Amino acid sequence: YPSGNLAIIVTQERDQLICIVQEDELRTAKIRALFQSDGRSTCYYPNGDEWINMSIQGGQHLDQAGNRVRRWMWPNLSAGPHIPLSPIFISLNRHVGVRILAQDKIFVSFLAMGRQAKLNMGTKVQASAASQLPPPAQLSEDELLLLAFRVRILQLFDRMRGCLNFPSSEQWNKMQPPMYLMTQAVKILELCMAADISDELCSSIRAIVNA
Repeated sequence: YPSGNLAIIVTQERDQLICIVQEDELRTAKIRALFQSDGRSTCYYPNGDEWINMSIQGGQHLDQAGNRVRRWMWPNLSAGPHIPLSPIFISLNRHVGVRILAQDKIFVSFLAMGRQAKLNMGTKVQASAASQLPPPAQLSEDELLLLAFRVRILQLFDRMRGCLNFPSSEQWNKMQPPMYLMTQAVKILELCMAADISDELCSSIRAIVNA
């Protein structure tokens, strides 16, 4: 960002690419969107609530109250009546926008200081591959809480190491958390969305990993 804060991270984890969009904040570095090359993607409102969620089957668009605004299925994977996608454009903030046109046309645009960068994070997943995917594992409420506290403890340990490395300055407080912790935090939030838990518990877990 023009402020110097990191806006977009593209990394590789095992055999897939991951694109993470962060908010323009110095200390919290909230995750505003996550795009994965295996077809899973999520965009979040500024308060951390889910905005758009996509999988290899299709996606859904939610309002800030959690109500579903629209739902669609990708045409190459829809076995039943096809639910088409009307193009979606959202602004994560004043610099980053997301345009969803098709499964293989999901664009992340970054505009600042008169320059623009555009990334296509879309992918094409064949129906035969989708049919072989196992159903997502359902975790209990206690297991989700334990995972969230584990990530939070690792985040605190990382800050302690930063404080030890920079004892006479506040540089440690400006350092970004390790990529693996950011990825784990996003995955826990995805598991919360897929699990049958209360909104209150989901909000508590989100507050733990984003603290």
